[in-house]
Amino acid sequence: MELSDVRRRVRTAIEESRRRTEERRTRKDDASRAWEQVLATVAVPAFHDVAQALVAEGHRFKVVTPGAAVRLVPEKGGEEFVEMALDTDGDEPAVVFRSTRGRGRRTLASERALATRVDALTDTDVVVELIEELKPFLER
Repeated sequence: MELSDVRRRVRTAIEESRRRTEERRTRKDDASRAWEQVLATVAVPAFHDVAQALVAEGHRFKVVTPGAAVRLVPEKGGEEFVEMALDTDGDEPAVVFRSTRGRGRRTLASERALATRVDALTDTDVVVELIEELKPFLER
């Protein structure tokens, strides 16, 4: 292979990499802006609604908002929580539910991404997914 062909291929790879990086950065910025809106207008109110319903049923939970996330924490749970946040570490930004709960001496942690786009999330989506994540906490 000619050296000029090798250099052309390297330049093409560099340009492609720069273009993909810029596209990824744009997607992350767009998702972060959308998440700020969804967090304030959809996610936090939905978490408060679920917390109120849980308290009415005898399960004491409170809502906290650490950084750009929202958490539902049992009042007597130590390090246990269910959290909804935006994950921008991958190629595609995604809304994720993370939960940590104790089981005896073990701590179980899980994380799953929602298939719904950030700007398409509704309060119903949040409530349904949050209740699904809460089921192990309610088994006690």
